[in-house]
Parts: sequence; structure tokens; C-alpha cells
Amino acid sequence: MLLGAYGQPRLGGLSGACIQHQQPLSQRVAAPYRLQISAGIIGPGKKWEHYDKTKNGLPVRQRLHVKLGDVVQVITGSDKGKVGKVKEIDLKLAKVVVEGVNIRAKMDKRNARGSDDKAPKKSESPVAASNVMHYSEGQKVASRVGNRVENGKKVRYLKKTGEVIDKQ
Repeated sequence: MLLGAYGQPRLGGLSGACIQHQQPLSQRVAAPYRLQISAGIIGPGKKWEHYDKTKNGLPVRQRLHVKLGDVVQVITGSDKGKVGKVKEIDLKLAKVVVEGVNIRAKMDKRNARGSDDKAPKKSESPVAASNVMHYSEGQKVASRVGNRVENGKKVRYLKKTGEVIDKQ
């Protein structure tokens, strides 16, 4: 057994945690003891999401192949095959909100008039950006995106159809 400062036993595997014994060594042999770990305790209901960070501590922004207003088709999941426009983009989580896709219902306690009828409020939830693909409404086909220069400007185009996505 390794002894740390002041002759107390040192436990491995709890890196960065401050351990305090509640009972003296003589009593610990006879009865089970409790350890108090004072590092990493989060209070009830306190949740946060961990993002990848840059050197200066800011969240990494993902570079996505879609932009606001692009017409996309869902290529996997329960809404596979649905087509819609991109309404919102979350660069930290690499997710997009598409019109009419991934609709979730949330119960409201009351509606706007204050009556007691309960009606679920339906709204779109984010979808992973990797699960959507650009869509050509003219030729009804999904395609990858390429870049080329037209009239001195860099534009995005659909590789299958050659259709330019960016509007001048």
C-alpha cells in the first residue's frame, strides 16, 4: 500500500480528485468506509454539452456543405427521402434544421387563448448535416456539390446536373 502525505493511504485511478477519509485507519478495516470526492461533482439538473475547443478556448465551428436556403434531401433515418429547405444551421454541433423534416411534438399546457384544451406544438428538430444531401428540384435527383469559377466568381454547383446552387 502506498502512503501519501501525512501517512494516509494513496489511492490510484482518481486523478485530480481530492480524497478525504471519513474514518480513521483502525476503524476502516472493520467497517466499510466512504470516500468523499470533491472534484467533478455537478449539482442536480446542471448539464452542459462539451464542444471541441480551439487553442483559445472557443468552440470549434464545423465547416458544412450546406448553407441557409439550400434545398436538401434527407438520405438516412426515419425521414429518408424527404425534401426541404435549410432553415437553421448549428455550426458547433454540425446540425441543420430542414423544413418539414424531423418534426417533434411538444405538449403546451395551454394554447394562446388561455383555454384548457391541450394541443401539441409541432416543430422541426435538428438533423445531422451528414444526413442531408443537396437536391435538384428540376431533375429530381440528389447530388454532391462542387466549386468552379464562373464570370470571375466562385460558385457552388451540383455535380450530377451541373446546376448552379448560388444565386447571383
